[in-house]
Amino acid sequence: MTEREKYEYWLEYAKADLDTAEFMVESRRWLYVSYMCQQAIEKLVKGLFGLYINFDDIPRVHNITRLINDFADKLPQAINRDTLDFFNLLSDYYLNNRYPEYIQQLKERMAEGNSREVLIKTKEAFAWLLTLTPSELK
Repeated sequence: MTEREKYEYWLEYAKADLDTAEFMVESRRWLYVSYMCQQAIEKLVKGLFGLYINFDDIPRVHNITRLINDFADKLPQAINRDTLDFFNLLSDYYLNNRYPEYIQQLKERMAEGNSREVLIKTKEAFAWLLTLTPSELK
């Protein structure tokens, strides 16, 4: 696989996860909206990690901030604090979905309004991350 094909692999699955988050909103499955938003951003960041560092060295972690900080110095623009804070929030949704003791707490936090807001912010972050894709791959 070429570098472009590897990136497109990650991008394809990131887009599918973002679409799934939309479907979760439509079906009112609020807990899964946040999880799928986290997955979409994580996969896109891993694709960018591969481009900026190496596809063979993508860490098997789910902390978006940690991943993007590994190549932040190579980006054409700095990541603002609000975006990093949002990535930290999304990373929490991944962890909380995996451990039963946090699911009830997350369900209470992820009401309709919160889920819709997370989806909107995810789409904004996703669009911004796409601008970080080197021009020859756009």
